[in-house]
Amino acid sequence: MNRELLMLVEAISREKNVERDVVLGAVESALAQATKKLYQGEVDIRVSIDRDSGNYETFRRWLVVPDDAGLQNPDAEELLMDARERVADIEVGEYIEEGVESVPIGRIGAMAAKQVILQKIRDAEREMLLNDFMSRGEKIFTGTVKRMDKGDIIVESGRVEGRLRRSEMIPKENLRSGDRVRAMIMEVDLTLRGAPIILSRSAPEFMVELFRQEVPEIEQGLLEIKSCARDPGSRAKIAVLSHDKRVDPIGTCVGVRGTRVNAVTNELAGERVDIVLWSEDPAQFVIGALAPANVSSIVVDEEKHAMDVVVDEENLAIAIGRGGQNVRLASDLTGWKINIMDAAESAQKQANESDASRRLFMEKLDVDEEIADILISEGFATLEEVAYVPLQEMLEIESFDEDTVNELRARAKDALLTMEIAREESVEEVSQDLRDLEGMTPDLIAKLAEGGVHTRDDLADLAIDELTDLTGQSADDAKALIMKAREHWFVAGQE
Repeated sequence: MNRELLMLVEAISREKNVERDVVLGAVESALAQATKKLYQGEVDIRVSIDRDSGNYETFRRWLVVPDDAGLQNPDAEELLMDARERVADIEVGEYIEEGVESVPIGRIGAMAAKQVILQKIRDAEREMLLNDFMSRGEKIFTGTVKRMDKGDIIVESGRVEGRLRRSEMIPKENLRSGDRVRAMIMEVDLTLRGAPIILSRSAPEFMVELFRQEVPEIEQGLLEIKSCARDPGSRAKIAVLSHDKRVDPIGTCVGVRGTRVNAVTNELAGERVDIVLWSEDPAQFVIGALAPANVSSIVVDEEKHAMDVVVDEENLAIAIGRGGQNVRLASDLTGWKINIMDAAESAQKQANESDASRRLFMEKLDVDEEIADILISEGFATLEEVAYVPLQEMLEIESFDEDTVNELRARAKDALLTMEIAREESVEEVSQDLRDLEGMTPDLIAKLAEGGVHTRDDLADLAIDELTDLTGQSADDAKALIMKAREHWFVAGQE
């Protein structure tokens, strides 16, 4: 019977052009499934067929899990401490196996065995087709809509299928069965049944690839798309750079009479594209990204990676865009947080910052308002700048002599030292439960301590805007941290 099994395996392998091991693996699965039916519960069975003789052995096995994890499936799991009583050097993730009686081939339902084997063969053929498709190195998947599947669209190209999830479609785009579709290949997930290629029409990478296909100069290396930001189906911005001074990056991407950019727009359901000149100078890049708005002035904050952009009243609505779209896309494109304001708001903000710096200098340096104003007018805003800016720069201030400069620098260093000692003492007061909170870092702990937040409950009591002011986090990160701090409240309430 075992020889007949090997002969059958060889015949199927040749007929279906599938490796012999794949067919043997299918037979092992069929035998394992048949054996499982002899047991109560969700047992784990492994069958091993000798590739030469056709003889096979059957094992029941248990996965070794950590002691603190508990048993999710007692029929197929065993705690580490129990497992080590049987195998001293076994580790978590390994299996304990016990030989059991093998089911004779003749007792396997013929249809069941056949179905398992054919399914394995289909899986192998599917994997071969997929590997052949992926070996072409294509980034865009071109096919036709085959069917809908729980809101997703299944796109077929030859005998290979891709899945376009609803969240990755262009809003308001109505795709029907038989429609031709192009989409970006984002990933390949072999665990998915049917359509393992995950597609997207809303990803920025899709627009970049479309431009690469429409603009030969990109493929030739003369042009480069540095970044892309999209509001799918509505508006997008791309930043381009020319590596050849003779090539106009914006005009080349637009094409003669807009043919190139229009081809991309038509593919993306009319999505309007702003083409921006990339610049190494972040301020210049942001100014270009905010087009068509005209910028009056710009202030760069390197520490917060943010810019205050001042525009006149006429350009304020244009700079912000409908629903904040223009400034949001410009921020995504450049990677900088952009604060749009008019001249009056900018003047008020600068006045507030000057007042804060004035109070800081008068208090920490023990100087009068006149000295503080001189420092502010010369561009000083922090004690660190007064203490550590090159000495020669401060000596160039006409209102200060050398003794005054040295005294100011000494006072600034003393003030910084005092503040650091106080900060360390404050950090020491932070409770262990707050330190142990997931996502907590030394820098975050220091900022919280400086703001008077020393316990988990202190953090849980904060509003999102209060935490963002203290730490400089995004609203989403602040919300997540506060909710994490509040978890123990809900647990206590359920007890």
